[in-house]
Amino acid sequence: MGAILGVETSCDETGVALYHSEHGLLGERLRSQVALHAEYGGVVPELASRDHIRYLAPLIRSLLDEAGLVRPAGVAYTAGPGLAGALLVGAAVTRSLAWAWGVPAVAVHHMEGHLLAPRLEPDPPEFPFVALLVSGGHTQLVSVAGLGRYRLLGDTLDDAAGEAFDKVAKMLGLGYPGGPAVAALAERGCPGRFRFPRPMTDRPGLDFSFSGLKTAVLNAVEAAGDDPQARADIALAFEEAVVDTLIIKCRRAMAATGLSRLVVAGGVGANRRLREGLRAWGRKAGVAVFFPRPALCTDNGAMIAHVGALRLAAGERADPVFAVRPRWPLSELTVP
Repeated sequence: MGAILGVETSCDETGVALYHSEHGLLGERLRSQVALHAEYGGVVPELASRDHIRYLAPLIRSLLDEAGLVRPAGVAYTAGPGLAGALLVGAAVTRSLAWAWGVPAVAVHHMEGHLLAPRLEPDPPEFPFVALLVSGGHTQLVSVAGLGRYRLLGDTLDDAAGEAFDKVAKMLGLGYPGGPAVAALAERGCPGRFRFPRPMTDRPGLDFSFSGLKTAVLNAVEAAGDDPQARADIALAFEEAVVDTLIIKCRRAMAATGLSRLVVAGGVGANRRLREGLRAWGRKAGVAVFFPRPALCTDNGAMIAHVGALRLAAGERADPVFAVRPRWPLSELTVP
């Protein structure tokens, strides 16, 4: 099969890409909405949908023109999970184009895109592996045996790690998005002044919970007042707590499965301290740790085009009547 067009519109980024199973990533475009939502301190769903409507078609046209393509061999779009209105924009545009071009279409799970994004790199991880999916809406450990063959090992019971970063950023008076803002402030922090709990690491299991950590940070912020150095120290202690918790759970997951490859994907996967900590542990434990490049950690069209190409090549096709799924458990995915 030739080049596959992938479209990602699950939240606040409009991503399009062309992927070829033999030649790899042929090109991509990304429209970030960070500036649009920054003044509100978070994503406004209606504004996100309107922005997708405005920019999606021009991005697709620009990408195809650059690649010298009149039409791709197939299309893939994010059908969920995500914001309902944003998902509908991508689904409607992509399915309309597929009908007009007379090419097959496939609906892609957003988190499956993240899960397999490291396989876009020059040294891709082979199956099987354990994946840590860590983003704004998800913190999960998944055993991956192959495309569509996933077993959930651990999940978050409340806030995902990315949500915790965003909420702590607000407590510290930082901007949106919260993850990079907290990480930047943490670079100025002094280690050891604060220490926060590593949630659910004092008991067996692979589930996550960050609500108690968030409360501990709030208490420290209120006690610190307007002291700027204290706020930097709190940011560092919070980041250390999240990273330590994720590493401890990854160690347990590798021991429980007996696997030797760990994949880390999702927006929080771009965090420098997490990358350094997991790589250092991996070298000692004999575990190969794989990250996608930072640009592929955030939402993007490349990961959707990649998964779409795999599923289309395996014979999967979307139903004639399309629908989106704002809530779509990864466990419901099937082998094509």
